[in-house]
Parts: sequence; C-alpha cells; structure tokens
Amino acid sequence: MHNTFGNKIQLILQGASHEPFIGGIIKGLSAGKKLDMDRIRMEMVRRAPGSAPWSTARHETDEVEVISGLQDGCTTGEDLVFRIANNDVRRGDYEKMQNIPRPGHADYPAFVRYGKIEPGGGIFSGRMTAVLTFAGAVAKEYLYDKNISIKGYIASIGKESFARPKEQADEEIAALILAAKSRKDSLGGIIQCVARGLPVGLGEPFFDSVESRLSHLLFSIPAVKAVEFGDGFALSGMLGSEANDALRYVEGRLQLQSNHNGGINGGLTNGMPLVFRVGIKPTPSIGLEQDSVNLVTKENVKLAVWGRHDPCIVPRALPVVEAVTSFVLLDFLLEAKL
Repeated sequence: MHNTFGNKIQLILQGASHEPFIGGIIKGLSAGKKLDMDRIRMEMVRRAPGSAPWSTARHETDEVEVISGLQDGCTTGEDLVFRIANNDVRRGDYEKMQNIPRPGHADYPAFVRYGKIEPGGGIFSGRMTAVLTFAGAVAKEYLYDKNISIKGYIASIGKESFARPKEQADEEIAALILAAKSRKDSLGGIIQCVARGLPVGLGEPFFDSVESRLSHLLFSIPAVKAVEFGDGFALSGMLGSEANDALRYVEGRLQLQSNHNGGINGGLTNGMPLVFRVGIKPTPSIGLEQDSVNLVTKENVKLAVWGRHDPCIVPRALPVVEAVTSFVLLDFLLEAKL
C-alpha cells in the first residue's frame, strides 16, 4: 500500500482505525520553527468525534503525542514523528458484519485486494483524517509566517444550499442532520475553501498543476467524490467572454477583474484567491436495511449497519479540507523556494 504523499515535505501514514493508534511521519520540515501547539490542538478539536449531538458517539480526545522532531516547541529539522491513540475502539460492533460488505464502503474491493474486511474500515476509515488534520495544522504554522490564510465554509448540507456559506455548523445545520439521523439515514454536502495571499506563479504546468496535486490529496479524504475549481462545471456552459478573467492595471498594480478560474491558470496561481469546492457524499453507514451479500457463503443478505457513525461528516470534514490544502500549498512554496 502506498502511504506517502508530498515532494519537499512528505507525510507517511501509520496505523488504522481500530488498531492501538494512528499516526504519521512528516519529513522535510525546516529546523527552528516554533509551533503554536495550542492552535494546533484547536484544529484537532474541530475534527474530533463526539463533540456535538449530530456527531458519532465514538469519543476520542485526539491528543497528539509527538515522539521526535520537536524540542521545546520548535522543529529540529529531523522527521516529525507523531501518533494519536485510539482509545474508544469497539471491534465487537463489526462482528455481525464479518464478510458482509457495507454498501457504499470500501469493504468489497478491500476484501478482493487484501482478503479481509477490517473492523471500522481500517486504513479506509475517516479516522485516518486525524493524521491529515495534524499534518495540515503543522503546515498552517509555516503559512501564517507568509500571511497566507486557508478558510473553509459549509456551502450546503443535503439539498439545502446556504446563500452565505457557513464557517461552522449552527442550529440550522444541526436540525437538518438530526432529522436525517432520526430516519436512520445520512446526508452529504459541499465545502468551499478559499486560500488568500498566494504569490503568482506557484505550481507546475500539466502533471503537477495546483489543481492536480490538491485534488490528489483532497480525494484521500474518505467520502470526497467531487472537486471543482472556480466556477467549475458552470464554466462549460459559459461563453469565452463570460469565463475569461480580464486583466488591467489599477494604480500601477496588475489585477484580474473576476475570478471564474478560481485563482489558477495553466496549473499556476495567478494572484487571485484560490477557490474550490468539494462534494462529500452521504455517510454510507446507515441504520436502514440495505441489500448486501456474504462474500464467503455467497448468500444475499439484508444489512443494517450498527455502531457509532456520523449521520453527516461535512462539519467534521471542514478542518480536514483546510488541512490538506495547507499541506499541499506549503509543499509548493518550498519547491518554489518562497
């Protein structure tokens, strides 16, 4: 299994959902950077399970133990090795589903590839996004020094779109999610993310474009099924005169007059805010009965997924989207030596 991402900085994933711990190794961080561990801890809290009535009942503190690479709060330049304990594991919740793939999950292809279905999804679990969140929170610390901000918003939940994207879950979102939960069902949604302060020319043409590398890591977030930059699919219905971002000088500074392309041309940043949207599917673990099979006995069965699951992962995915964006952009900045 390929578990490494990045060029100048690299993240190596370790562990799995129902093993003793998850964690990782971050390679390539410069020495002497003071990390604000309280700020990083708040990023972990934003993603942590069990913090809201609409979240999973699994309780994990997501406290990060840094094993090496940090001394007196400063990076040493060595590999930053960290782990996060899995304290609230219930492997028994999955005993009745042994050899029965959960619809919408990776269970079936994982069974074919690896010969078994791991409790809770193993490496395929959303639990692994805690590792992404920590790595991204560390990357954010470097971006703060360059006055680059990464901010995510909830643009929709289910079929309900918000005229003004929400910075966090509120009563309206909670009501939508709890209503789906009461029906033993789940919801998806759309997250919009904006990166401001990026220099012009960041990225690479073709294979390592900003879109390519960012999409690569965004699709590592379980349940992400769509990514669009700028006006995305809507651009295909526009005229060129509508889709182009015109340029002009204003008081000696070059400015784009619109941002239909989401801050990227030819795979490179163009100085406008980097804007993209991520489509997240409904949580596949639901209490309603669904058709499945027993892969060993080859019988058709009915399956209602028991256990502790988020009826909607969008609010908890918000900081993860920000995190992977931070990690990718820092990698690009280091490549450009900016």
